[in-house]
Amino acid sequence: MKQVLLIYGAYGYTGELIVEEAMRCGLRPTLSGRDHGRLAELAQRTSLPFEAVSLDDRAALDRLVAAHKVVIHAAGPFIHTVGPMADACIRNNCHYLDITGEIDVFAHCHGLDAKAKAANVMLMPGTGFDVVPSDCLAAHLATRLPQATDLLLAFYNTGRSSRGTSLTVIESLGSGSRIRKDGKMVNVPLDHDIRSIDYDGTPRLSASIAWGDVYTAYLSTGIGNVKVFMAMPEKVIRSLRLNSYFGWIIGSKWFKKLAADKVRSGPAGPTPAQRTSTKAILWGQATAPDGTTVTSRIHTPEGYTLTARTSVAVAMQVLNGRFRSGYCTPSQLMGPDFICTIEGVKGFIDE
Repeated sequence: MKQVLLIYGAYGYTGELIVEEAMRCGLRPTLSGRDHGRLAELAQRTSLPFEAVSLDDRAALDRLVAAHKVVIHAAGPFIHTVGPMADACIRNNCHYLDITGEIDVFAHCHGLDAKAKAANVMLMPGTGFDVVPSDCLAAHLATRLPQATDLLLAFYNTGRSSRGTSLTVIESLGSGSRIRKDGKMVNVPLDHDIRSIDYDGTPRLSASIAWGDVYTAYLSTGIGNVKVFMAMPEKVIRSLRLNSYFGWIIGSKWFKKLAADKVRSGPAGPTPAQRTSTKAILWGQATAPDGTTVTSRIHTPEGYTLTARTSVAVAMQVLNGRFRSGYCTPSQLMGPDFICTIEGVKGFIDE
């Protein structure tokens, strides 16, 4: 008989938050990852079962995944880890969830749609802050304005990044940004679109970024032109404008190693007090060909807290039999109002 839930990368910063949330919801997940010592320590603290498995060990990974109904994959950077885990899920009839925000990972999973359907397995990358709230916001805006052809999404997060998130960002340094134009993915410079967005009564400078919704929002809504923005301090905006001249430096291996070493020497992520005292605001605007626009906002807990809550909430939906075989976005499975059911979320605020 299959066990319920597997959390891979359980001892990472976000992985531990997901474990805590799963236990709070009455689940007893299996803990996994490649580091036996860190898993054993976490298992001792939580009294949960664990098994150390490397993603490179196909036989061991198959045995682990085959024993579970759902996996929450929390070991990034996901562009390096999605392949073996998603393939193992398809081979062993286990539903795949992850917490990525990486566009190439969404594209990879989407490319496995036919195989997943044939295996009656669901692949849903992006079950955390990337991209549940923004995907639900996109679907909500599409419902308000079905004829929309242009979609802008933006977020302002008052918290700090975890070590894992920062390392993922470093991986992408020097590679520019992306937008969706007429249904196609398009590479653009980092300073392609910088504008002032009113998130909470105070306009904030925001730059378009290669966020997961550039890929997923089109699939969720059918809207062919998509940009995603993030609020940034002015000094960061200035550095983006210099990227055209110095991008070759920040994209070099030695610069990335220098940046990664600095991140690894710092804290794993925000403290519980910092998470409690911060928040995120998401803004979205859809526009129709005749110029009609609709705008909506969502207020959520900070990103890591929300990621734990949404990932476990999605897993519980799937464990209760709610899934769709093949590749699927959060709003495609659960509708735009799913985000409003998550503890601490205030939404939608419509204009």
